[in-house]
Amino acid sequence: MRFDVIARVVSRFPKSVVAASVAVFIVFAALAATAIESLSLNRYDAPGSESVMARELLAERFNTSSPNIAVLVEAKQGDVDDADVAAAGAGLTEQIAAFDGVEDAWSYWSPDGPASLASNERDSALILAWAGGDADHVRGELLPALEAEVIAGADDGAIAVQLGGSDEVFRAVAEQARTDFLRAELIILPLVIGLLWLVYRRLSAALVTMAVGLFSVAGTLAILRIVSEFTDISTFASNIALVMGIGLGVDYGLFMTYRFREELAAGREVADAVRAAVHAAGRTIVFSGATVAAALAVLFVFPFPFLSSFAYAGIAVVVTAVIGSTVLLPAALRLLGHRVARPERAASAGTAVAAPEQGFWYRTATRVMRRPALAGGLGLVVLLALGAPALATNFGPPDDRILRATQPVRAMYDTIRSDFAAEDADAVYIVTESATDAAIAAYAESASRLDGIERVDAATGAYVDGERIGDPGPFGADRFGDGDAAWIAVLPTTERLAADPIDLVSDIRALDAPFDAIVGGYPAELADYRAGVLERFPLVAGLVLLVTFVMLFLMTGSIVAPLKASILNLLSLSVMFGVLVWGFQEGGLSGILGFAPTGTIEPSIPLLMFCIAYGLSMDYEVFLLARIKEDYDRTGDVVASVPRGIARSAPLVSAAALILAISFAVYATSEVTFLQQLGIGMALAVVVDATIIRGVLVPAFMRLAGRANWWAPPFLRRFHDRFGWREEPELADIAAPARATAEALS
Repeated sequence: MRFDVIARVVSRFPKSVVAASVAVFIVFAALAATAIESLSLNRYDAPGSESVMARELLAERFNTSSPNIAVLVEAKQGDVDDADVAAAGAGLTEQIAAFDGVEDAWSYWSPDGPASLASNERDSALILAWAGGDADHVRGELLPALEAEVIAGADDGAIAVQLGGSDEVFRAVAEQARTDFLRAELIILPLVIGLLWLVYRRLSAALVTMAVGLFSVAGTLAILRIVSEFTDISTFASNIALVMGIGLGVDYGLFMTYRFREELAAGREVADAVRAAVHAAGRTIVFSGATVAAALAVLFVFPFPFLSSFAYAGIAVVVTAVIGSTVLLPAALRLLGHRVARPERAASAGTAVAAPEQGFWYRTATRVMRRPALAGGLGLVVLLALGAPALATNFGPPDDRILRATQPVRAMYDTIRSDFAAEDADAVYIVTESATDAAIAAYAESASRLDGIERVDAATGAYVDGERIGDPGPFGADRFGDGDAAWIAVLPTTERLAADPIDLVSDIRALDAPFDAIVGGYPAELADYRAGVLERFPLVAGLVLLVTFVMLFLMTGSIVAPLKASILNLLSLSVMFGVLVWGFQEGGLSGILGFAPTGTIEPSIPLLMFCIAYGLSMDYEVFLLARIKEDYDRTGDVVASVPRGIARSAPLVSAAALILAISFAVYATSEVTFLQQLGIGMALAVVVDATIIRGVLVPAFMRLAGRANWWAPPFLRRFHDRFGWREEPELADIAAPARATAEALS
């Protein structure tokens, strides 16, 4: 990027640049207004997996599949076998089966309907159905229509009904996420403006910095709107767009504004200060943004639209935040001039100001560096203690309990868990295209002996504990077979399903089948998705480490500095994972946040948090190392350059981290556990990174490493000299120590 060109344009034609930026923002806002409605409601499935193959084969050969719609029917009086209740239940089953888009439906009241579809007390029963089509069609069109046209009119004198099913659960999750997005906007925007005013003591500076964040949010949503025309983008990407757009936009805006203040404090004219700030801060912002974008782009490794959505969102956030902070903001600063400086300092612009050696962060870093082993050791102990619970991480599939108990669909499943012996909707399906009746019977008998299996239904009958107990249901044997092709339903108990659904699928797949068997059903789909995420996690982690290592090497010319940054970032992330396990998996925060712990964590969210948090940690590392290396390159003082560089960057990092942490923490008020995990975990990671890591461990490590901080083998040094990122000579003058930079950063 030609920063000299940008610097000249924004300093010479600021009004034109601001006007053009406003026009672009209006276009972004128009596209963003329709973005949320265009985003997708992705399912948890792994393309090409065994469970997806089973689902497709069931649909193709038998016109059925794992039910994604459920209706709980409760008898207002009597039980489900009373004539009026049974008539109402059977009639509702027929209505659902005949509804446009529903391919298959059955219930307790169907001919030969299984008894497990009735509750233990027989005061309620279930209707199950399968609707083909993608999640957008089922959740966005079919379910709302079914609820309005059938379910709403079914509640009469005999029965009360509640719509549920896996797609209804995640429809409610998506709607709640949209509500949380709007609420977060209302909280975050005034809160961030207030914090920026406290940092700047100038409302004008706060507003133009906030404008960069809004530019990034609108731009990101607009880009997602366009990308959604070509691929699925998860609705949760909008939540990431809001918090990261505000966070990174404000981060980069702070960095540019702080640098502009430095140049004003050093006596430069406004136009010269703008050019100097764009030269110095612009390069670091672009480099930092490239590092964050690279960390998030690694999510493209996963073939799951849910995760790749966040890669698109993250890259869009970086691009728009960088443009806003290096083009729009400098032009606005050129127009505002000295009105951006602190009120008490504005009148004396150009006079000498306090040296960074008088600041809090300089004194803190100096104290740490006097006893680096002791200070670093204490910081390390704190991080390891906070991160220790992460060793007990237990990844598992999500269910309705990611919603609050006040949600009707969540209350429905609480009833099913407490009142039903089994959950027919979560049966595991075994599909085959080459099986005899004898082979099917032998397999069904074997499967029914597994621990936690309520019943096995097959074309040859129903089986319990290895014994055939009667004819299959519902609808008889023809439902389960078509010549050599057949399918078998393995129904787990509620207890087994709640305890270990992943192991349940593994146990069934481990059975010695006398035919080619494909295992599917909703539990298998969740198991395959989890396996797909966890299998690729080491690759993703390795790529993130490699990409960020290379980026920092290109900036510093050292292999020690990137290695140190990687280790410290992983320590910071261990704290985040430790709190996730203690707070969410084990329920330590359930009383405060109002969720129900399940003993597991869905793996996609920690993976997403890893990529975001690692990228943001490197964001702060770039800011910090840029100032330290700038001082080191100028003075050659390997020790004193560290506290001086920290003194110039730490106030910026602290202010940016505070704003970003609060922006994430707003999602702790969400009624979706996923978003609560994201909010609490990311806020904590940012705070730890900006305090213990940057304030204690970085100066301690750099003091111990000494001149080795900047070491690289000769061949890599030559490579960096040719291709690496280096400050231009003009920037060395911009950063001259004769100018005391603490005025803007104090």
